[in-house]
Amino acid sequence: MTELTDRLRHRVVPAVPVPFDVDGGIDDAAVLQYAQWMATQPVGAVAVWAHTGRGLLLSESQRARVLEMWLGALKETPIICGVGAPDTEELPTDPRARTDRVIELAVSVAAAARDGGAAGLLVYPPTALRDLQDLNDRVVELHRAIADVGLPTIAFYLYHDAGGISYAFETINRLLDLGGVIGIKVATLDSVMTFQDVAGEVLRHTGALLISGEDRFLGYSLTLGAHCALIGMAAACTESSAALLDSWFERDLESFVTLGADLDEFAGATFRAPIDGYVQRMLWALEADGVLPPYPHDPFGPDLTEEDRAVVRNAVVKLRKR
Repeated sequence: MTELTDRLRHRVVPAVPVPFDVDGGIDDAAVLQYAQWMATQPVGAVAVWAHTGRGLLLSESQRARVLEMWLGALKETPIICGVGAPDTEELPTDPRARTDRVIELAVSVAAAARDGGAAGLLVYPPTALRDLQDLNDRVVELHRAIADVGLPTIAFYLYHDAGGISYAFETINRLLDLGGVIGIKVATLDSVMTFQDVAGEVLRHTGALLISGEDRFLGYSLTLGAHCALIGMAAACTESSAALLDSWFERDLESFVTLGADLDEFAGATFRAPIDGYVQRMLWALEADGVLPPYPHDPFGPDLTEEDRAVVRNAVVKLRKR
């Protein structure tokens, strides 16, 4: 068991977005303002470079700057970095060459995270390898190479229909048996049965963290045995997600039921079709809560409307009144 494992257990880890300005550059002032606010929140760690933070779409220098700003603001709070092969890279078609290049790129990002001061790594599912034969062996090879970078490593089960890879149970077991892999984040979005099945498999591994990535059924995922949560929803109104975990692990079931219903409603307003719009919606939620200045922008997501923004604003107001 690692120190990071202890820090994460029973805690929420927000996957944080990056506010951009209208010209497409990172808004450094807004990032710092946001990070300083997050430093006051009851979190176990913070995840940067994850999908919510558009980690595989940022340049190397942008990733380094984001990590530097968050480290400077958070001081004692651990930072976990999402790592994988950047989406901007062109990959070979030959299966072996493609696998080698994906591993090389992911290890380079992981090493940059380590050298920049990160406390742990979250491995993106290697979707560039998804259609290759012997996928399970390639996935294990990738995780072994990343774990060898020397930081506690978290695997990520994002099932196929959500844009990830539906790892076989054999693969899950092999990943959790790797030295340095401390747990697995499970995000199935709209497949409760998949979460149930994967959770049962993970919980057979003594000491491994089952990490909920389920924004739309966070409370239920805790009842199925999740030890903590790493979610984009906690990027805003963070203390509400933290309070839900506290109520569950303290067995305050009345508060758990009430908070769970409130957060399910908030998630319904922010994690909905088009699903990749959730990043912009979380930025709008932070704006509505007074954490970010007006009109923070996600340049990578789908086009949303002022009506979408109003829905998010109303959801924040309603959650704050509870």
